[in-house]
Amino acid sequence: MKPKTIGEGTIHSILEMQVPARTAPEMFPGATQAHVDKHRHWLEPVCMQPETGLLIITHQSYLICFAGLTILVDTCVGSDKTMPARPDFHKMKSPMLDNLRAAGVAPEEVDMVMCTHLHMDHVGWNTRLENGQWVPTFPNARYLFNKTDFEYWEKEYTSLDWMGASFAESVLPVMEAGKADLVAGDHEIRDGLRLEPMPGHSPGLVCLYMESGGATAAFCGDAMHHPIQVPEPQLSSIFCDDPVQAAATRTAFVARHADTDTLILPAHFADDSAGHIVSSPDGCIFKFGD
Repeated sequence: MKPKTIGEGTIHSILEMQVPARTAPEMFPGATQAHVDKHRHWLEPVCMQPETGLLIITHQSYLICFAGLTILVDTCVGSDKTMPARPDFHKMKSPMLDNLRAAGVAPEEVDMVMCTHLHMDHVGWNTRLENGQWVPTFPNARYLFNKTDFEYWEKEYTSLDWMGASFAESVLPVMEAGKADLVAGDHEIRDGLRLEPMPGHSPGLVCLYMESGGATAAFCGDAMHHPIQVPEPQLSSIFCDDPVQAAATRTAFVARHADTDTLILPAHFADDSAGHIVSSPDGCIFKFGD
């Protein structure tokens, strides 16, 4: 993603990986070939492989520099994590920290880490492995977790293969180190930085809004996994905790921001990642870029 400017703030994408993942019907149980064919003309080739139909998914952190703060939004999959339910993630080596340094920021310079929710691919670089122990990757940062999400997954993680090790390795060590703040879904971080609840995909998913100089950016995490969900907001992913609530949240979000100047920054969109929701003959679509 090209750097973005929002008033007095700047935004960079810190890439971990961009990969072909699943087909639309595999990712979204309600999707049909008709949905794919309807939107193929604007999804291919950047967001969907023409030859395979596989959706292109990005894993990235957003780096915000604003009002003297250096903030990371979500921390990807991470390195050395135990994820047997996801062989593609299991014990992988991630380039994300190298890419962060290439953007001019060392881990020690990060002031805040804000996780939109606590799924495995949004918390991985919260910690790193040091002498056999998981320690906070960003030693001088405060980590913001939504209280609803933390309390839900704290109760559930031991019974879930896909969340168990992730929560234990990437979330609990931050809490135990005294580095985390549990905040409400409508928490105001400071002037120009606030959260809004976006429940469904995860019980405590939040959207971070950044407002400066009359401009607005919305970091909406996994409220949308792929651009096909903009014209088809009823399609919830296989990863949604409550698919019905997720669809309702996403539908309201799309309607609210359609044809506005709000820059939308989902976690997993390919190409430039950021863009605007605009009306079209196919319903609302996602237009990449400033």
